[in-house]
Amino acid sequence: MAENKPAYTIADKLPIVATPDVKVTLMTYAPGQEVPWHSHTTVTDSTFCLAGDVELAFRDPEEAVLLKPGDFRQVPPGRTHRVRCLGPDPCKVLLVQGVGAYDFKPA
Repeated sequence: MAENKPAYTIADKLPIVATPDVKVTLMTYAPGQEVPWHSHTTVTDSTFCLAGDVELAFRDPEEAVLLKPGDFRQVPPGRTHRVRCLGPDPCKVLLVQGVGAYDFKPA
């Protein structure tokens, strides 16, 4: 697995599944925390909001989507994006990444 260690801090990351082709992670964000602008070469991110208000923002073209509990959105390979907890409460996200080798390319 070609995993780059991203340089960001969030409240908690709990790996649920980690294979060479698929990652599933439960992520908890404090208000204002974010995964900064980045993209992936081959994996699709499927972001499921479990709690809180999550902003999923994109570039090329510019777009921002508000995810509330029960919502999800996919990010295709190569699309630059950012995930941010809007607050005022913590956010929980189930992130499914695959199928393919994981990488984290900062923008």
